[in-house]
Amino acid sequence: MFWLKKAVSFWLMPLPLCVALLVAGVLLLGLSSRQRLGRWLAMASAVLLIGFSSNFVSIQILRPLEDRYPAVPEFGPDGAAAAAVAGCRFVAVLGSGHSPMPGVSATGQLTASGLARLVEAVRILRMLPEARLIVSGPGRPGERSHGAVLAAGAESLGVSASRITVVDTAHDTAEEARAVAALAGGARTALVTSAWHMPRAAHLFRQAGVNFVACPADYVARSDPSFRLTGLRIDSESLGRSTLAVHEWVGLAWTRLRELI
Repeated sequence: MFWLKKAVSFWLMPLPLCVALLVAGVLLLGLSSRQRLGRWLAMASAVLLIGFSSNFVSIQILRPLEDRYPAVPEFGPDGAAAAAVAGCRFVAVLGSGHSPMPGVSATGQLTASGLARLVEAVRILRMLPEARLIVSGPGRPGERSHGAVLAAGAESLGVSASRITVVDTAHDTAEEARAVAALAGGARTALVTSAWHMPRAAHLFRQAGVNFVACPADYVARSDPSFRLTGLRIDSESLGRSTLAVHEWVGLAWTRLRELI
């Protein structure tokens, strides 16, 4: 089921989908009886690629995910932010990948999302002196697991190794949720992941019975609230945002579908 989900989701991502439509359209153009369909598929490929690469479109489809849960604000003297995570016994930061690079620090090996998640987790952990940090992520044979890289990164940011628990057997968010549930039991847990990933993560952690507080990080759908012509630009960064959004919407749909089966 895991690999089936990966295979299906891959072909639903913006770039593979557009390429598949374009290839199918070109092939059908060679058949006299299917040229009209071929033209429509090629045109659909171009329109979708332009749309997914649009700064405006990418933000519009990603922002509803990022706005679902409020961020934990700066910890100020009023204590409002501290109250949001008060009583948490664990801070769980979900994995997001790294690139093994000999001679490079653990924080330097993390993806931008991974680093943003870890920094937010450490920030929250500093307000919770009795809490433990849970980091997760598997690894390839012979290499340090992603969880271990996150742990090393946390240590370099001042977290004692004695406060860190590494989960390196969970391959996706559902498995991470079950692992955290087993470790935390019913204890209150600060759940840290990217804002665009939080809706799906929260749903799965709720299913697993984790008593969590959503602590989103790594906001990607950033834009100037005032209208500017530059907001209509088409670029690869926007295509990347659209890919994140589609991946998460497909993931949410898959999660709902599995509940019905």
